[in-house]
Amino acid sequence: MARSRSSHRWLKEHFSDPFVKKAQAEGLRSRAAYKLEELIDRNRLLKKGMSVVDLGAAPGGWCQVLARELGESGRIIAMDILEMPPIAGVTFIHGDFREEEALSRLEAALEGRKVDLVLSDMAPNMSGVEAVDRARAMYLVELARDFADSHLVEGGSLLVKMFQGVGSDAFLLDLRRRYAKVQVKKPSASRKRSPEVYVLATGRKAS
Repeated sequence: MARSRSSHRWLKEHFSDPFVKKAQAEGLRSRAAYKLEELIDRNRLLKKGMSVVDLGAAPGGWCQVLARELGESGRIIAMDILEMPPIAGVTFIHGDFREEEALSRLEAALEGRKVDLVLSDMAPNMSGVEAVDRARAMYLVELARDFADSHLVEGGSLLVKMFQGVGSDAFLLDLRRRYAKVQVKKPSASRKRSPEVYVLATGRKAS
């Protein structure tokens, strides 16, 4: 099947992207690694010995950054609906975060311990119907928030990808009830035309 004009444009943009070229040169699995790098550096998100859960982890760019920064001192548990090649220091669980069975395996890997940081770069497969896609994306954001509610230590942090639009303002308002500080970030590696932003909520309040 011939590629559409939009597919050709995307491929041209992708392979000329300086972050894509940089990731390839540095052995990183995705350009998304630079989004997390910037957010970590600017907000001092990581400390040695932290326990982190990475949702929507494949192909592993964020996990590579986490493993490099935390080394053997940290604990990293990752999950994705797609398979992900192993990364030293990362426990990977292959499963659909929306399903109870996969969530149960993730919770079993935590062994009853709370975590310091929950990351979510989850996004739905896009249908091209904006109203449907935004609703699916917001559902994933809310699932990540609910997981953090149950598994973050008091004072812990949540970093989640969100697509701005219907429901995003209400979500931010809700987060401000749960966390001491909530900020909306647009890393340099996030394409300007994309409606994606990253919401950083720090200082999880006591339940």
